[in-house]
Amino acid sequence: MSNSTRNWILFLSLLLITGVVINLTAEADPFWPGLLGIGFFYTIIFWIGTRAEKDNSSEDKSFLLAGRKVPLYLAIFTMAATWVGGGFINGTAEATAASGLVWVQAPWGYALSLIIGGIFFARKMRRFQFRTMLDPLVQRFGEKLGALFFLPALLGELFWTAAILTALGTTFAVVVGIDTRLALIISAVIAIFYTYLGGLWAVIRTDFIQFILLIGGLILVLPAVLGSAGGLSTVWQVYVEKFGEAATIFPSKTALGSYYWNWWDYALLLIFGGIPWQVYFQRVLSAKNEKTAQWLSIIAGVICLLAAIPAIGIGMVGAITDWESMGLAGPADSASTLPYVIRHLCSPIIAIIGLGAVAAAVMSSTDSSMLSAASLGSWNVYRPLINPSVNESGIKKTTKNLILIIGATATLIALNITSVYELWFLCSDFVYCLLFPPLVWALFDSKANWIGAVVGVSVAFILRFGGGDSILGLPILIPYPMVQDGVVLFPFRTVAMLSSLVLIPIISRFTLKIAPAKLLVKVTD
Repeated sequence: MSNSTRNWILFLSLLLITGVVINLTAEADPFWPGLLGIGFFYTIIFWIGTRAEKDNSSEDKSFLLAGRKVPLYLAIFTMAATWVGGGFINGTAEATAASGLVWVQAPWGYALSLIIGGIFFARKMRRFQFRTMLDPLVQRFGEKLGALFFLPALLGELFWTAAILTALGTTFAVVVGIDTRLALIISAVIAIFYTYLGGLWAVIRTDFIQFILLIGGLILVLPAVLGSAGGLSTVWQVYVEKFGEAATIFPSKTALGSYYWNWWDYALLLIFGGIPWQVYFQRVLSAKNEKTAQWLSIIAGVICLLAAIPAIGIGMVGAITDWESMGLAGPADSASTLPYVIRHLCSPIIAIIGLGAVAAAVMSSTDSSMLSAASLGSWNVYRPLINPSVNESGIKKTTKNLILIIGATATLIALNITSVYELWFLCSDFVYCLLFPPLVWALFDSKANWIGAVVGVSVAFILRFGGGDSILGLPILIPYPMVQDGVVLFPFRTVAMLSSLVLIPIISRFTLKIAPAKLLVKVTD
């Protein structure tokens, strides 16, 4: 029996078991047309992924970087699709419905991060032919410290994956009509299984299809949703009446009150915290040349901004709709806004297409994040510290095993946090404070050394976690000003990042005699 046949048998068996479990455990009758729609879209993604699997050779650079042969058009689609997934679409609708447009920061924040990354980071990273985002940190600061930087990178990817799985679970639950936790577990098992089978070529090709499905589905859904609420002008009028000053993307002290500086803290976090991601640089480093690496990032940033418009429209409708008058309870939570609106305010056919496309898109984004985190673990931790003599096939095997571990861990996180948007912010929080400054100086300061990096990151760590975190249940340890309802509104995250950004080059220059700076070297594939 061939690997392809065995994979299909396992996949179809998994779909069958899923249907049986749903039928036995659902409190009400499942929405079988929706389940069939999701199953259809999942099958398309799986079929494309298994066909692309043959493009992966036993070489690590093919499994992790698609042989560095990705053309511009595919590179743009995979970059845009990676960001415009479940966290992006569901999270944007959630924030629009729950907090007003002023707090819908992630779409334009991440779009700017892609553009800035393309202008300043992409060409240099591709020029040196690094395998992962951590490679310049390893070269500049040493293997052990580079492995330490794996921790915030891993946490970022874990929370990113958890956010995507949360979006996938809530979408699945609303479409099929089952418990969100059960839907999340089922979705995670399918996503992990698919991710385990494919390398970056599989991810890229599924990204291409899922992005087309997603945009096509949202284009069908948006007019139907707006029409059900009386049209765009009516929706906007009612939305402004409900949210007032908060119904704008521009910050003002009138709209934000005591949260004004907190808004800027999160804005800068998203813009610069959206750069130091392996899931981003994996696409940059797989591009066929420097020019492609730069433009794929810039163009994808513009696409991401445009792709947020349908989700914002759906979120507005979800916020102003009187669900009780329709005999409906309304979304179980704000994270369920987008799938709930699509299912109940669209015709059945459009709803199935829209929700199936969103679910398929979310699943494809999940594989990107899992593969990225596993790539860091195998290349920057396992290879240098545990098994330096490992060959390329061993790297591939280790990466696959880590996909299982990371997928299971992200699932546990997603089961305990219900907000997609909170997870979305949190994952950028860690990389913004702890990874962005050392990455900047590793790439652009020839005198940066490991002592400067240790001091800078240590100070950032203390300042960041001293401010506590309600999502993780961490108490406030540093007496920052502007504390309200147990939350620090002072922009301590940006203070932590800037402290590290300033300290690394200063301390490095004072300690050059103790720890001479190391040069970056082009990697030979």
